[in-house]
Amino acid sequence: MRPPLLFRSSGYVFRAFVDSFPHLGHKLLCRAAYVPHLYTLRKTMHYQTEERGSPNTPEYRIYFKNSDGNYISPFHDIPLIAQEEQCNGLPAKKAKRNGSEALFNMVVEVPRWTNAKMEIATKEPLNPIKQDVKKGKLRYVANIFPHKGYIWNYGAIPQTWEDPNHMDSETKCCGDNDPIDICDIGMQVCSPGQVIQVKVLGILAMIDEGEMDWKVIAINAADPEANSLNDIDDVRKSRPGHLEATVDWFRKYKVPDGKPENQFGFNAQFQDKDFAVEIIKSTHEHWRALVQKSTNSSGIECKNVSCSDSPFNCSAKEAKDVIQSAPVFGCAHSVSPEVDKWHFV
Repeated sequence: MRPPLLFRSSGYVFRAFVDSFPHLGHKLLCRAAYVPHLYTLRKTMHYQTEERGSPNTPEYRIYFKNSDGNYISPFHDIPLIAQEEQCNGLPAKKAKRNGSEALFNMVVEVPRWTNAKMEIATKEPLNPIKQDVKKGKLRYVANIFPHKGYIWNYGAIPQTWEDPNHMDSETKCCGDNDPIDICDIGMQVCSPGQVIQVKVLGILAMIDEGEMDWKVIAINAADPEANSLNDIDDVRKSRPGHLEATVDWFRKYKVPDGKPENQFGFNAQFQDKDFAVEIIKSTHEHWRALVQKSTNSSGIECKNVSCSDSPFNCSAKEAKDVIQSAPVFGCAHSVSPEVDKWHFV
């Protein structure tokens, strides 16, 4: 008999737009019974995830539900800006959205220290998280010495899109057709599909095979160090080597696969928080045009349940029908020992 599966739940009470952030750290860990032969659920703030297929296989998917238990797209239905939680059952006052002090939502795709290249499936209905596949094989990021897998929690900011038809004025490169990437440098190791609220600190302009691939640097708002980190210079001062290691990781991570080193705009220098927020705002506007069918979709699946002005808006029943066609959750398959191999480049 299988042991009970662990459910995770996190709760935060905060103002999204204030001049100084209070300490955030309340966490709740709860257990719930295993649902045999069907699927597993993991709770995060406002959201649940439902696994389908067998982990470590091309069929494995992580679907999302909102607090009402309805299926949603993590790409299109989770808000860009983190919302305040209800307090004592009453809705909190709506926060003002006035600049770079916002807390943003982050959808965690890859936990720190892991190798499986999990990502939002932008071209599938409701955009579940899946493991990337290249040439028929599951993708695992190589361990570039001295690192093990990803060196931060890695994921995407919802309701953003790097438009492949938009050329960046500085780098002269067009977007990579994905939500904007984000690295959480907080202490907690997250789970795939976890939705956390983050404080943006800066951004790195990576160029991946000629495509613009911004990397936002942020910290979990619940992290003990969140109060003391307010911009990218704070990271540089308090964590010597962290930013340099980040550039080195992004520069070399594809080399073991036979790819060239990645390049960077701005001479590989991180840009500050205000610059990062402007890039996020720009990609949000590109996303808005995408879901309103005001631009070429470039193959992106835009089915959603919350964007009422979108021609791709669907009912809760239609969303549920998408998930019902997915395979049931199964046993995890083994992973090759090659995934743990060191690479010296």
